[in-house]
Parts: sequence; C-alpha cells; structure tokens
Amino acid sequence: MAGTDWTQPEVAATVRFYLDMLDLEISGESFNKAQRNRDLRKLLDDRSHGAVERKHQNISAILIEWGLPYVDGYKPLGNYQSLLATELDIQLRSRPDLEASLRAAVLDEDLGSSPEPLSFDEILRRLVDPPTPTRNPRHLVREPSWRDARVRRVNYLELEAANRSLGRAGEDFVVTFETVRLAASGREDLASRIEHTSVERGDGAGFDILSFEESGEERLIEVKTTQFGGHTPFYVTRNEVRVSNDERDRYHLYRVHKFRESPRLFTLLGALDETCALEATSYLGRIS
Repeated sequence: MAGTDWTQPEVAATVRFYLDMLDLEISGESFNKAQRNRDLRKLLDDRSHGAVERKHQNISAILIEWGLPYVDGYKPLGNYQSLLATELDIQLRSRPDLEASLRAAVLDEDLGSSPEPLSFDEILRRLVDPPTPTRNPRHLVREPSWRDARVRRVNYLELEAANRSLGRAGEDFVVTFETVRLAASGREDLASRIEHTSVERGDGAGFDILSFEESGEERLIEVKTTQFGGHTPFYVTRNEVRVSNDERDRYHLYRVHKFRESPRLFTLLGALDETCALEATSYLGRIS
C-alpha cells in the first residue's frame, strides 16, 4: 500500500485514534503511543508504523491551523489529503465532550504559581532545545472561505493565550528559573535584582521580566506560556515585536510549554520577526 492514498475507512479510524489520544492528554491521563500505533494498524490496509506516525503528524498540522492543540510528540507535518481535514472536521463536531474538555482546560484559572515544587537542579533541567521548525501547512491546503463551516470553530489556542492566570503562572515560573540560573552561576547579587516588569511596571514595556547575563548585562524576557506542546503557536503584540527589534541583542523569548504536566522552556534570542514566523491575525480598523 506504500504510496497509495488512504481510503475513507482508514482515515476515519486514524482520526478516531488520534482524537482519543488528544482527549486522554487533555484529561491528564497517560497512554502508550507505540501500542496505539500497533492497535490502529490492525484496522488499516498494510500501513507501516512510519506511515501511521506521519498521518498523525498531518492531523497535528490541521489542528494547529484551526486553533486547537495537538497530541504532544506528533510534530506538525503538512502536505495532507483534503479527505483527512474533512474527516477531522466531522469527528470533532461529533465529540462535544472533547470540545468541552478543551474549553475547560484553556479557561481554567486555578493554576497556582507552578504545578509542582522543584529543586534547583530540577528547575535548571527544565531548559530544553527549541523544537525544529515545521513547514507552514497553509500553502498546502485550501484556505477556508467565510462560507466554510470551519470558520465558526472556536480558536482554543487564542482563548488559552488570553488566560491571564496561566500567563502570570508562566512568568512566575520564569522568575524562579532566572533566580536559580543566576544563583547557580554565583551571581546571587544579580538574582536579587530581577524585576517582574509586567507586575511592577505594567504590560506596556514590551517584555515581562528584566533579568541579567552573568556578566551583568540586562536580559529582557518576554514569556509565552501554554499547557500544550512546544510547537503550539503563540500570540505577540505589535509592541512586543517593536521592542524585540529595538533591543534585539538582549531580547529573549521564553516559551514555557507542557505547563500543567511538567513545565519545560526554551529560549530564542533576537527580534521576534527574525526568530519566528509571524502571521497577521487581526487589524485595527478606523473610519477613513
């Protein structure tokens, strides 16, 4: 079957298995991806382990494009069948329980400052490498028109980005990380001077935390937090982009992800329009 298009029954089974995993992940329940791959292949027409993995990655790409989270571990992959998007849309609409769980998760404000107490060494180990870039799938699939049913779907990633409790919890986590990072390098004096800028000065500075390099130079940190995987898109303001350009040599994006389960973070140094692929999502309108 290598190289042949997947049939509707194969696509339907694959989408169902993926959404089952997504439901479990959102609920905080563990599952074995390899075993589920094996179970799914019993229902398919001689598809390989890798072929199933790639199809799951295709589903991740579609979900992100629609403003929904993906199953962590399935890196988004474009160039997918239109049948896959159609079937995913149908099954999502038939699972109001999944959408209800998503809404509850992204709107939850009972987060605390960190999901778990961590030692100094454990906090430092939360720094990971940035995920490898993915190709933007938008040029590979028809853009939905205003008549398309998909445009009525809730953008859960946008809702999560507006969750101020989650944003504040992520910033608190980064303040702790920075304090530990500087203290571990023998710069307790600098650690004591870290400023939680968004709290002490407000949101207009274009960054959230003022920290320091070990040399004493300032490090401007913008924090973006999600409870989902590292490939989850995030929202930035025009002011944040402007400040990142003006201060590119000391501007750092800290992307905190998997926050509820086990927080991780990666960092990007420089102007946001150089380190990230930015896409306009809204406009300010005035009567001309």
